[in-house]
Amino acid sequence: MVVGELAQERDLVIIGGGPGGYHAAIRAAQLGLSVTLVEKNELGGVCLNEGCIPSKILTSSSQKYAELSRLSDVGIEISDHRFNLAKLQQYKQNVVKQLRAGVEALCKANKIELIYGTGYFIAEDKLGVENGHQYDVYKFKDAIIATGCSGKLNKTFNQECIVNEKTIFSLEEIPDHLIVVGSDYISIEIAMCFQALGAKVTLCLQESDFQFDSSINSELTRLCKKMKIQVYKDCKIEDVSKLEEKVYVTFQNKQDRLSIEGSHCFVSNEKQANINDLGIQRFNLLLSSDGFIEIDQQCQTSLPHIYAIGDVTNGRKLAVTAIKQGKVAAEVIAGLASVYNEVLIPTVIHSNPPIGCVGLTEEEAKEEYQSVSVSKFPFHANGYAAVTNQKDGFVKVISDADSGLILGVHIIGSGAIELISSGVIGLEMVVREEDFSFPYYPHPSLNESLLETIEGLSGKSIHLPPQKQKQKKTQSV
Repeated sequence: MVVGELAQERDLVIIGGGPGGYHAAIRAAQLGLSVTLVEKNELGGVCLNEGCIPSKILTSSSQKYAELSRLSDVGIEISDHRFNLAKLQQYKQNVVKQLRAGVEALCKANKIELIYGTGYFIAEDKLGVENGHQYDVYKFKDAIIATGCSGKLNKTFNQECIVNEKTIFSLEEIPDHLIVVGSDYISIEIAMCFQALGAKVTLCLQESDFQFDSSINSELTRLCKKMKIQVYKDCKIEDVSKLEEKVYVTFQNKQDRLSIEGSHCFVSNEKQANINDLGIQRFNLLLSSDGFIEIDQQCQTSLPHIYAIGDVTNGRKLAVTAIKQGKVAAEVIAGLASVYNEVLIPTVIHSNPPIGCVGLTEEEAKEEYQSVSVSKFPFHANGYAAVTNQKDGFVKVISDADSGLILGVHIIGSGAIELISSGVIGLEMVVREEDFSFPYYPHPSLNESLLETIEGLSGKSIHLPPQKQKQKKTQSV
């Protein structure tokens, strides 16, 4: 076929059926647009098939397994228990298959044209799609690029020694000693998950500390010590090698040069945009300095009729970002006034216990505001945390001392990921201290910890002694 010949006309084509792509497709269809969705592998993308869902199946199972050791305290006695990883892998495959079928059914119900194959631009308004010997050309009015990103291999390391973000969740046995290199949320989840399942774990941070509010960092360090996870900070990794059945990680930190022996090594790699085969070099689409597609708040690229969403763009590499951007792009194409702003995107980590954060850290607030108030309420002072025997962690709230404006909410502990939604909604609505303290909170519940934290900003927390809740105001320099 001659390129450009017999081109089929379409209103909107979307390249990539991950969380951003299929959300964009369904929202566009809801708004009356005819949609063609091109996916070269499986619907759901890396998130559903290899990333978010498979990883959370393992972290969720590890949390349940860790809880077994505490059940005897509440009268549930289990004399013998073990973790069957092979059975979990089968469960994972079933869940992924079921969810993928659900996405396919939703696309069909919304009358979305689903095409399997590799899509690439042959002109500013034409897309070629290959699938084996099949080749088709589509002329479009608008297009959305949702091709995601992938790990950038560190060629100085022997890749045969390393398990990555995809293969780590397909292991058939629990590592004897897992060495985790990385400071991101995936590294923390993996370290705590496999420790709970019985692995010895060493965590090598390449920064001076965890990348959260200082209080969360301190609690994470304490919990890792409690779990006997060895944490090294400021690690400059020099080599990852393999000898017989052992993996060796050599690094330099401020104190020493060390070489650690383990059975497995996970390395969190830098990300690179999946754009090499897209053909966008034909029309010089504007890219960021690190090779991701530049977009505005309406997800438009430097060509107004071509949009980009999710991990392929210059924003935060999170599924929640892709989902929001997908809806925004579809709405803008349909003629609606819609924008996205990633300032209030929550950070969540399915660690043990989980973490949820939104807004400014205490350190960031001190830099931006003249005077800030800080309140922290420990879960061990919450009645329902005592009932469930999950007392680690706390809720921390930062506000502007002058106006009472809530600036940040940081939670580590049981239920943190669900609780942080209140913080997200609150910051989005520009709430002040009284807005959080006025409503009724269910009792008994972990939610009351948020209420007590807010009340602690003005010394009114009921379940903290006065000396523990004196309003902390910090004057900026």
